[in-house]
Amino acid sequence: MRAKTALIVSFVLVCLGSGVQKARAQATNAPVASQPATVPGLPVSPAAARVPQAPPSIVAGIPVNYNEAKVGSYTLVDPLIMNDGKPVKNAKTWWEKRRPEIEEIFEAQQYGRDPGRPADESFDVTDQGTPALDGKAIRRQVTISFSKDPSWPKIHLLIYLPANEHKAVPMFFSINFGAVQNAVDDPGITPQEVWDPKTNTKEMPPKGRGFGRLDVTPLLDAGFGVATYYYGDVDPDYLNGFSNGIRVHYLKPGETDRGPEDWGSIAAWAWGMSRVEDYFETDPAIDAKRVAIHGVSRLGKTVMWAGAHDRRFAAVIASCSGEGGAALSHRDYGETIAHLTAPTRYPYQFAANYAKWGGFPDHAPMDANLLVAMVAPRPLLLQTGNTDYWSDPKGEFLAEVAAGAVYKLLGKDPLDTNEWPAARTPILHDLAYYMHDGGHGMVPTDWEIYVQFLKMHLHPER
Repeated sequence: MRAKTALIVSFVLVCLGSGVQKARAQATNAPVASQPATVPGLPVSPAAARVPQAPPSIVAGIPVNYNEAKVGSYTLVDPLIMNDGKPVKNAKTWWEKRRPEIEEIFEAQQYGRDPGRPADESFDVTDQGTPALDGKAIRRQVTISFSKDPSWPKIHLLIYLPANEHKAVPMFFSINFGAVQNAVDDPGITPQEVWDPKTNTKEMPPKGRGFGRLDVTPLLDAGFGVATYYYGDVDPDYLNGFSNGIRVHYLKPGETDRGPEDWGSIAAWAWGMSRVEDYFETDPAIDAKRVAIHGVSRLGKTVMWAGAHDRRFAAVIASCSGEGGAALSHRDYGETIAHLTAPTRYPYQFAANYAKWGGFPDHAPMDANLLVAMVAPRPLLLQTGNTDYWSDPKGEFLAEVAAGAVYKLLGKDPLDTNEWPAARTPILHDLAYYMHDGGHGMVPTDWEIYVQFLKMHLHPER
């Protein structure tokens, strides 16, 4: 059985007292091997401030490889070769035949099939537009309902718009590990509850800086709006949370559990992002055709699938998404499918079918290069850290390299290099890559690169 994994340092939601969300130690599946990522405004791991630990050699009983010499050889599935072996020679064949083939594989074998837009979806704008953040922003708060049944989950969406803009603005939409009231220092935010995995109930989290903070000022100053929601609004993030999430409401008659191709939590969180895009299309202050989505770690995996699956999103920024996201599964380095789908870890995040590839990733019909290709021709930035061994930053770079031919076919600029860049050396083409000097999470230079990337591709001045 192939293996991959690393220093396991999970994103930990800073929870005092009641212990709400203490198990956010599961939230990254990632190592810490360097200085802490202290970014005012974006999710970081509080554990990163601790003394670095040596990578574990075994996780969930499965060996781990961090040695490039032991990666082995592998052959990736070519995004421009059809299932029947015929080559894809033009954009028409890509859009009409090959891309649907790839999407079908990911739905059936990795993320699972979602139910699409709910017929009874509705939007309740509970905060129509209140001046906030010392006059820099207009705050909106929206409750997104999926059913007329009040017992169903609901998204509590927080939005900030630049106060001085009089045209529809592009958006930076970040899916969040924490409650919206802990994302921004704003007393006007309506407090929301989060899931406690120990009790399988929702509780009010403690106040404080917490995990998932957003510093919206640089984005507002650049002409972007900012939006976020707590991912647990859609589906809880722990093994026994299924009965409290959205997925239980879509079981077929007579079913008590999901089938092998039914959606996992990552697909549910991505589905929630699409429901937010549904709302954006109704708000005249938001340019719904210029929405960039962002997520870190397992939420980096989420935005990879959301961007691949929902072509309405204009750009994707995936931070440290690793295995199950932008890192190559065929490459034996860091975390593997087997680690992700081990029964005590994260099998609920994926389609049940995904686990069958744990011992045979080299036989899997899908890999991250195909996922990256599905985002084409839209801008995609993969942000990593050079000591985030668990997430395999080189494997993410190589996935972009292997997807470059699709970007070229569609008239866009790929990375234009096969040489893995050094840390702090951004490549900001339509396919973009940036690796900070450090581990899992974000550092201030990442934030600067984000804003630069967004300004290049979403043009807030227009």
